[in-house]
Amino acid sequence: QVQLVESGGGLVQAGGSLRLSCAASGSTFSISAIAWYRQAPGKQRERVARISRRSLFLDYADSVKGRFTISRDNAKNTAYLQMNSLKSEDTAVYSCAATRIYADLGEATAIGGSWGQGTQVTVSS
Repeated sequence: QVQLVESGGGLVQAGGSLRLSCAASGSTFSISAIAWYRQAPGKQRERVARISRRSLFLDYADSVKGRFTISRDNAKNTAYLQMNSLKSEDTAVYSCAATRIYADLGEATAIGGSWGQGTQVTVSS
């Protein structure tokens, strides 16, 4: 399995931007699909975005379309989530997950996936 470490979270004002990184160790990153999830206090975890192993397939939650961009650099074993025009409702712990199969990155969990520890994003209004 791949080991994942997120970074880049923090406190930002509404309208601002952050870029999250998901660094992977192990040789399986390039053959793994990656997703970013988030969970706010008292709310169910939700998938924010996912990307296939060669970046051919992408999709986003409706709530972040046009504001967030997922990408990956297989040479660097790293995936990214660029977040622009942040809103207070984007406040959550963001985690990345990796699976062998794109379809296993479900809307609320990654089936059989590897997870990072998460990074806090707080947007002040």
